[in-house]
Amino acid sequence: MTAGNKDILSARAEASHVAALLENAIRDIGIPSRPSILDRINAEMHKDNPDFHHLAHLITSDVGLAAGLISISNSPYFSFRGRARSTNEALMILGLDVSSRAIAGLILRKLFPETPGLNRFWDASAIIARLSGWLAQQGGSDINIRADDAYTFGLFRDCGIPILLNRFPHYPTVLKNANGEKELSFTAVEEAQCPTNHAVLGSMLAQSWWLPEEVCLAIRHHHDYALLQQDDSIVLPSVTLGLIATAQLAEHLLQHHTGLSMTQEWDKAGAVCLELLRIDEKDLQSVYKESAIVIDSAD
Repeated sequence: MTAGNKDILSARAEASHVAALLENAIRDIGIPSRPSILDRINAEMHKDNPDFHHLAHLITSDVGLAAGLISISNSPYFSFRGRARSTNEALMILGLDVSSRAIAGLILRKLFPETPGLNRFWDASAIIARLSGWLAQQGGSDINIRADDAYTFGLFRDCGIPILLNRFPHYPTVLKNANGEKELSFTAVEEAQCPTNHAVLGSMLAQSWWLPEEVCLAIRHHHDYALLQQDDSIVLPSVTLGLIATAQLAEHLLQHHTGLSMTQEWDKAGAVCLELLRIDEKDLQSVYKESAIVIDSAD
């Protein structure tokens, strides 16, 4: 057997091992399995002539899903032209790639039981996603990220939290402690009291649901602030670093304007995020002012 063949077999074995770990995690921790409609969208995306009418029919069978997709396609956060009045038009405006992510986000919320705490979490995630998409449109940094990628990451960044809330009765206390921790990383607090952390689970869900690799990596490492240093771009793609910094700023803007979803994360990462995004104090004051309109439009 040649060295090349050995490398191929080793890579396949490693991939098989990772797949087995993912399957075990989905079963044992309770990571929601990929919705079948995402399989259908993915299948259509790989056809020479995707059937938008068929997909529109599938989506409109769920009134809430159809309304949500139309609303997203008409939002100002992606700079799309035109205004959708039907599911089919929304699919045409967004495209299958963005539509699949939007649908994934809409479905994710429906998979967990409604509670006042979770409803506030989802609402905050939606605003952070919108702010992230808006920030991506502003430019200014050396890292160019797409508004739809920023929106997707903002929406799924903390999706591991509902999984942990659903799995471990003591997790609300863990979450409170992690939000208030000034020194240790958020995920370190989680791992001290749980067998895993929300970043790991969230990245597994994102990978299972076919989100882009840069987004999956950003979810996995969004509390690893040391990696935001520019000279660490070898470790993570620059787009991933930009996604992390952008969403962290978006969360800070939400906290600044509303006093909601308060954590210690901006004190830990704010300076390096602003440096990465090339935003100085004067620029930040402008961002504060302009972002208020984005938050108000989400109400």
